[in-house]
Amino acid sequence: MSIAKLYSRALNGMHAPQIIVEVHVSSGLPSFSIVGLPDTEIKESRDRIRSAIQNSGFAFPARRITVNLAPADLPKDSSRFDLPIALGILIASGLVSPNLDIDKFEFAGELALDGELRAIKGSLAMSYGIKSSQRKFILPKASATEAALIEQLQIIAVKSLTEVISYLNGTITLNYEIPQTPQLQEAEIDNLDFQQVKGQIATKKALEIAAAGRHSLLMIGNPGCGKSMLAHRITTILPLLSNEEAIASASLHSLSSQGFTLENWCRTPFRTPHHTISSVALVGGGSNPKPGEISLAHNGVLFLDELPEFERKVLEVLREPLESKKICIARANHKVEYLANFQLIAAMNPCPCGNLGHPKKTCSCSIEQINRYRAKISGPLLDRIDIVVDVPTLNPNELQELPNGESSSEIKQRIILARQIQINRQNKLNSELNNEEIEQYSQLENNSKQLIKQIIEKQGLSARGYYRLLKLARTIADLQRSNLVTTSHISMASQYKRNF
Repeated sequence: MSIAKLYSRALNGMHAPQIIVEVHVSSGLPSFSIVGLPDTEIKESRDRIRSAIQNSGFAFPARRITVNLAPADLPKDSSRFDLPIALGILIASGLVSPNLDIDKFEFAGELALDGELRAIKGSLAMSYGIKSSQRKFILPKASATEAALIEQLQIIAVKSLTEVISYLNGTITLNYEIPQTPQLQEAEIDNLDFQQVKGQIATKKALEIAAAGRHSLLMIGNPGCGKSMLAHRITTILPLLSNEEAIASASLHSLSSQGFTLENWCRTPFRTPHHTISSVALVGGGSNPKPGEISLAHNGVLFLDELPEFERKVLEVLREPLESKKICIARANHKVEYLANFQLIAAMNPCPCGNLGHPKKTCSCSIEQINRYRAKISGPLLDRIDIVVDVPTLNPNELQELPNGESSSEIKQRIILARQIQINRQNKLNSELNNEEIEQYSQLENNSKQLIKQIIEKQGLSARGYYRLLKLARTIADLQRSNLVTTSHISMASQYKRNF
């Protein structure tokens, strides 16, 4: 048999299209070519594969070897094709005659020079496609735990090329124990707690409302007033991810350069990029587009501290994902789409020196400097932020005398109940409702309608601002277990949705 066909997977965004690895070994001058739009990493695999085959006890065929990765019009990347290419060469050259039907398997793995198999990125995303094909998945043992998060997928973990060949020949059985998915307890998520923050009752309430409906929030306050401290504790009041949410978040992390670690399973993502971040790093991209920070924060929180210090063009790229809950990255060769349903939490000082409104310190900024500082955040972006709240500075006496507030567990129970009300009513959180749905699910009192008209005229709300006000009022009503959206709910929502 001079031709061998094996199955593997490419990665195109969050999709894993099937790849047929065709290997033809023929007579002629010795050569080794790979076609089918391979990238540099795949082309370099020729030397790895040659050494791995030789160090696994086989003679590398001194013949003309042609490898085709079909379909040929789909760009291929990564070293995950090392294993199927090496097996294809051995089968096509007659050095290996597997007793098992290789059409019932899919292969992925990076080969070391000695034939050992190394971990690959994206195994979780690949598992989605393989599950639908009903094939078994042979991959490195180091990546098996991640792939096993997909239920009802037959995983075969291997350590080396020799093991794969022995398994296909039927001479060994592989029973490596794959660690079970950890069941996280609430107390294990973090050692932070809202109880550690003294005072700031109004800001804590704003964070509670934001968490209940996954609304975006901006905190404005003097340096040291507790903005970052509060933001870092928001994950302690958020419920654990559902299995479906956890798999989606884990898949995005698996596709990134950092990879996915099992310790983060079911934990709410919390991303805190530095203000020097580029727009590509924030939303994703590159010649081979990878997920950015907004996608890595999917189903979690993206915290932007010192918001005006970010470059304006970087902040502007957030506008579309905040509305669509996804990011589409188009390049000359292909287009990919990543999920980006994140909760934006931002913090900033009131002015460049930070002392505007401070009870003890004097602001040294001119009106022009303050306006220029705040103008770094555009109106369209602010229109997409549901809650804007001032964080007051506490004096030393208040810090010493104020008692500890509610614990995160107490606040979390209210948030879980409010979210359950939303899921039962509309099968999604309030921030995800479209305009038609928010009108359908927000039953207003007669007085509430009149109040909203007054707010629109006074604040000059846009159509987007109007519907976001309704979503926020709906969440406040859910926290109070009210079916109707009353004037008090509208009033509270309008206080949070104030002019910047």
